[in-house]
This record gives sequence, structure tokens and C-alpha cells, in this order.
Amino acid sequence: MEKIRIGTCVPGAATEQLLPHFVKAGFECVGLNFHMVFSEESLESYAEKVKSLLGDSGVAVSSIGYYCNALENEEQRKTLEQFIDKAHLFGTNLVTTFAGALEGQPVEKAIPRYKEVFGELARRAEDKGVKLCIENCPMDGTWNSATCNIGFNPKAWEMMFDAVPSEAIGLEWEPAHQMVQLIDPLPVLEQWIHRVYHLHGKDCTIHWDRVKKHGVFGAANFAEPRTPGYGDTDWRDVFHILYSTGFQGDLVIEGFHDPIFQGDLEWAGQLHALNYLKWCRGGTEVNPW
Repeated sequence: MEKIRIGTCVPGAATEQLLPHFVKAGFECVGLNFHMVFSEESLESYAEKVKSLLGDSGVAVSSIGYYCNALENEEQRKTLEQFIDKAHLFGTNLVTTFAGALEGQPVEKAIPRYKEVFGELARRAEDKGVKLCIENCPMDGTWNSATCNIGFNPKAWEMMFDAVPSEAIGLEWEPAHQMVQLIDPLPVLEQWIHRVYHLHGKDCTIHWDRVKKHGVFGAANFAEPRTPGYGDTDWRDVFHILYSTGFQGDLVIEGFHDPIFQGDLEWAGQLHALNYLKWCRGGTEVNPW
């Protein structure tokens, strides 16, 4: 049984501030994430910076992420290509991103453009030995009015993988993004595990009393993102699916979302999530006999 490493997401702009603390705390890997803007001079210089900060800690770079809308923004698409080309500098073959969208349009309308753009990106990834992992985040969009990511719903995944069947494209999955859609996350994970290449450790609490009273159109916040260990998901069940299907990959905590464990309490929440997920993972030691 291969050990599933547990790490955390590091916002790219805060790499120098946060990475040394995560290394000392015992996180086993990190996902380096940039949202819409790559703020470093170059991926080459950023890779050298990360290597220097990690030193001989043994902490691995699980993935490098550039979350963008490559369907509509040519500059962002070119930056995403650079992430694919330079992933090896970080010792990873995973690039995490969004599937893009035609802003304000239904998911179906974006599929022809997705086929064109991600067909080319898939070929590029195949040539470089890289896998693109689409995060399943709605980004406040809906099926009929997507924002920057159509890859948030199992129905969309069927359409995406049909349009571009290359296994160089898979998912970066987390239960919270399913739960805000009132989707039962565990059956979805079990069904799609063969295309899940990376996991985010973020949970959710569904306030069913608010759903019953106010509905789901925004009159009340019925779904709150939570740090693992404080939400509705029993992550032992997640690990059961991962182990029983032979998953090989990492799980990185996506912090900076919990309404309670934020600000001065962010560190406490992340450390609790690390210890909780290690407990849920269970022992991976080899028998001495």
C-alpha cells in the first residue's frame, strides 16, 4: 500500500513567507498555486527559490497550479503552456488548473472551444509527460452561467472527457466543491477515481435548516467551507476509496477558507487538519516479519 502524502497548498505570492513554516510543521508535500496571475519573474527563477526554501527537508512539490481561463484569455493560455513545459523543474508531473469557460454562457456552449484549446494542451502535456488536473470548483458559476471553470460537475466531466479523451487530463477533486452543489461526494469520488490525479483537502458543512428555510439561491449561506476535521465529511471514508482503488497521489490541504480557523487561527486549523488526515490515513508501516 503506497503512502498517500499529506501536504498543503501554498499561495504562490506568499511562498517565501509560508513555505518554511509548513516545512517545519511536518507537511509532507506542497502544492504551489497561482490564481490568474503568475507574479514571479520566471518559472525557472521561482523553481530555484522553492528548491532553496525546501532545502534537504524531504518535502516534495506535489503540483504546480495556475488557475486561469485558457478558453478566453490568450495570455493565460500561454502561461499555462509554460507551466506544462517547466513542471519538471519542480520535480512534479502535475499541473493543476481550471477548464476555463465562456463567461456567462452555459457549460455546453464552451465545449467546442474547450475541445480546441485543451486538445492542444493535452498533446503538449503528453509530450512532456505531464498530467493536467482540473479543479472541480464552480468559482461561483452555475451550469447556465459559468464563470472561469466548466469542470465543476460530473455531467461536465463526461462532456469534457468525451471531447478530449486524452488521459493527460484528469481531475483535482475535493468534496467541498461537490457539496455546495448538494452532490453526495463519496459516490462521485468512487465513480471517477480513475480520472482523479490530485486531491484538495477542503471540507464543507451543509446547514440543512437554512436550506429548508431560505433555499439555495443566496438568501442565506447554507454551505460553509471547512478545514478537514471540522466539516461533514468523514475522511476515513475518503481514504477507504483511495486505498481500495489503488490511488497513487497526494492530498494537499486547501486552507484560508474556513470561517472559524482563519486569520490568527489559520495555523491552528491547518495543523489540526494535518494531524486529522494523518490519523484518517492510518498506518503505512511495513510488517517487521
